Amino acid sequence: MENLEQFSYDQAMKRIEEIVAMLEQDDRGIDELAALVKEASTLVKTCKRKLKTTEEDIARAFEEE
Repeated sequence: MENLEQFSYDQAMKRIEEIVAMLEQDDRGIDELAALVKEASTLVKTCKRKLKTTEEDIARAFEEE
């Protein structure tokens, strides 16, 4: 598995959508479900971090003007 924290925001969102679709299929074993949920959790944290960083960058850009 790739380093999930290195995904771009768009890559992470796409993968989260794929995971949600897989979870909705109801044909996963408990081990696979656990792994998918853990992966999704990491991706959500990555997205939140990227959004926060972007928000801070934008705020700094406007402060410099």
